[in-house]
Amino acid sequence: MGGWAIAVHGGAGVDPNLPIQRQEEARQLLTRCLNIGISALRSSLSPIDVVELVIRELESDPLFNSGRGSALTAKGTAEMEASIMDGVGRRCGAVSGVTTVKNPISLARLVMDKSPHSYLAFSGAEEFAKQQGVEMVDNDYFITEDNLGMLKLAKEANSIIFDYRIPLTGSDICEKAADAPPLMMNGLPISVYAPETVGCVVVDGQGRCAAGTSTGGLMNKMSGRIGDSPIIGSGTYACDVCAVSCTGEGEAIIRGTVARDVAAVMEYKGLGLQEAVDFVIETRLDGGGQAGLIAVSSKGEVVCGFNSNGMFRGCATEDGFMEVGIWN
Repeated sequence: MGGWAIAVHGGAGVDPNLPIQRQEEARQLLTRCLNIGISALRSSLSPIDVVELVIRELESDPLFNSGRGSALTAKGTAEMEASIMDGVGRRCGAVSGVTTVKNPISLARLVMDKSPHSYLAFSGAEEFAKQQGVEMVDNDYFITEDNLGMLKLAKEANSIIFDYRIPLTGSDICEKAADAPPLMMNGLPISVYAPETVGCVVVDGQGRCAAGTSTGGLMNKMSGRIGDSPIIGSGTYACDVCAVSCTGEGEAIIRGTVARDVAAVMEYKGLGLQEAVDFVIETRLDGGGQAGLIAVSSKGEVVCGFNSNGMFRGCATEDGFMEVGIWN
């Protein structure tokens, strides 16, 4: 075994005009989360515990699109989803459509540990959360002024692409309308794409892998829309070979079963982690799908891959390597 390794992401697809201040805030948050994970690994926490701990931190900060700060539905509410998977025994848990659970990743963990099921959604997930005594908050807790403003712009802008974290004036919208073609998803234009999902993958010194992913989904999405993040094998996967967390265009990730495919080509084609990630990014995202992923192997390798314009990411290994990045 090659020692422990950890990677975190804050979403694939970054506006090239992202203000320097926002870039620095993202780097600081990713660094903080990496350090939390590193400290936990050095304290011998299990990979699944580290994944949950790190994603809870990401969900509690409004900078990225998960937990507090989640993208809003067309109705102006937050509907969140998350999944977690332990490579030991391939145990998993997932939730969708939660609106009052402060940390959706922890509810996904409870689905895995405390229920006979792998996936609970909407009112069933909320009821299970109450039974388990998890921390609940009003939906207003997740809604920020920035997101309310971006939702308003998304409704007004129709098929204009922009990073919903970047406040735009009316003139900015008109200028982008002239330059940017509509973003298509499943052959239909969508009003704005918000791929800033968060995730974490971990392998410990014994080669045990775990992964988790959490998101608020797309800004101005239809109520009830479910993306790749809670779907085991698409947005999240872990086994005895590797652990993967995806981010980006959920519909393309679902069609490509991207997270599972990384493990599959390692198992069946004998590819190494870097080769497997490159292969999946290049061949499994059909229709021009934009996405990225982070992955660790049971050998202690760590890889980040994406075909989008940047991905918020960071990784570290037991030998002292640590890196936080946004661009290619």
